Amino acid sequence: MFARDIGIDLGTANVLIHAKGKGIVLNEPSVVAMDRNTGKVLEVGHAARRMVGRTPGNIAAIRPLKDGVIADFDVTEAMLKHFIEKINVRGFLSKPRILVCCPTNITKVEQKAIKEATEKSGGKKVYLEEEPKVAAIGAGMDIFQPSGNMVLDIGGGTTDIAVLSMGDIVTASSVKMAGDKFDQDIIQYIKREYKLLIGDRTAEDIKINIATVFPGARNEEMDIRGRDLVSGLPRTITVRSAEINDALKESVVLIVQAAKSVLERTPPELSADIIDRGAILTGGGALLNGLDQLLSEELKVPVIIAEHPMECVAIGTGLMLEHIDKLPKVGK
Repeated sequence: MFARDIGIDLGTANVLIHAKGKGIVLNEPSVVAMDRNTGKVLEVGHAARRMVGRTPGNIAAIRPLKDGVIADFDVTEAMLKHFIEKINVRGFLSKPRILVCCPTNITKVEQKAIKEATEKSGGKKVYLEEEPKVAAIGAGMDIFQPSGNMVLDIGGGTTDIAVLSMGDIVTASSVKMAGDKFDQDIIQYIKREYKLLIGDRTAEDIKINIATVFPGARNEEMDIRGRDLVSGLPRTITVRSAEINDALKESVVLIVQAAKSVLERTPPELSADIIDRGAILTGGGALLNGLDQLLSEELKVPVIIAEHPMECVAIGTGLMLEHIDKLPKVGK
């Protein structure tokens, strides 16, 4: 039995794995729970995420990836090893070839760290591809034609924006502004306005259920619980969509500016194509209410949310695995 080639979307918030011939076989949070005293891995993925903010002193729930790159090498290696063993793609005597996606502007050192962690976790050969390119393929764009395609991939740690033509990136930008930053903005807003401390998971619930970044696009409210900073006791408050719009405004403006700078550097012929075809939003951040309307209004081009935004990169790796032999390997 030969090993199956696999594609990994190594995200700050989630890891998705696509096995050749099988489709997406794993979609779990990038979280590892470890014993601080022994360094032993206790839980990985969903089970570890349930522990975030709820662990005793000797257990740490760690997110080993920050801004799309490896922040803790050993923990990333342990996490990947666990996931690769879980999906059982290794052959009797062979290891799988692995295609990993990374942000556009990472350094050679960061690339090497991703490659080494993947090799140590059980890969035979490791290939790296830039995320927006893979996301565009996964979203169904034909990037191999001589025409302009624009993709905005908004993940957990980074937003990657690129214009593609002839199978490669023409202009691109990557900003460390994405889903995690939105959560922090909400936490800071609630702390500032209500003197209430909430956790990351509550902030994420607010973002998913009532947040909007386009004025008037959503008008909902939600009761949330946290710790009162004055009395130190638990307290419940009600927050509304309009408030969260204010909380997220600054961060969203930075994404809009990054998208504008990419368009400003794009050759005019490709800009004309983008007006016709529009830009595609991928990644979990694409699901943020009103973001497509806001970008469309600011960039003056149609903005469409991909069919399965969170899975675009993983789907793209699956399509690229069909031609893995043609991809450049990461240098030793």
